[in-house]
Amino acid sequence: MEKVIETLKNGGIILYPTDTIWGLGCDATNDEACKRLIALKQRGAEKSFIVLVDSIQMLEHYTTDFPSVCYDLIDYATKPLTIIYPSVRSLSERVKAADGSVGIRVTNDPVCVKLIRQLKKPIVSTSANFSGEKSPTCFDDISDELKSKADAIVKERLHAICTTPSQIIKIGLDSSIRVIRK
Repeated sequence: MEKVIETLKNGGIILYPTDTIWGLGCDATNDEACKRLIALKQRGAEKSFIVLVDSIQMLEHYTTDFPSVCYDLIDYATKPLTIIYPSVRSLSERVKAADGSVGIRVTNDPVCVKLIRQLKKPIVSTSANFSGEKSPTCFDDISDELKSKADAIVKERLHAICTTPSQIIKIGLDSSIRVIRK
């Protein structure tokens, strides 16, 4: 795990299990790392990324508009929930959508929480595949090419089966809620 943390601190890309699916990630505040991740995934730069934080306090630090309804949404969610916030601060421009919004999830996954707490910053979470390919459900389904391009791989839970992406909702400045993915 020390190598993985050093990789994140040095702008590297990691392959890791999340609370939803296997992901590729990097320091969400490091623009160069996010640029490398876009190139690695072979994905259009106009697509945004999901960002993981370890607590509501960290979430509040990076969001500029935090509608109070979000506290209840996070507290009462029965499965992983990504909320798209209208605006953020101190994150790479490359994680943002064209309208400046960013999808952020408070994770309870012990591996993810450990990574975030040791880095002391949010991390990007994007599916461990090349753009347009099917999301892998387990480590063995991740292409060998992608594994070889990651700077570090989290060895915990290599046999974890991860099949369900998070729910995604978008919050408006007026606290309106729009379901993006159930």
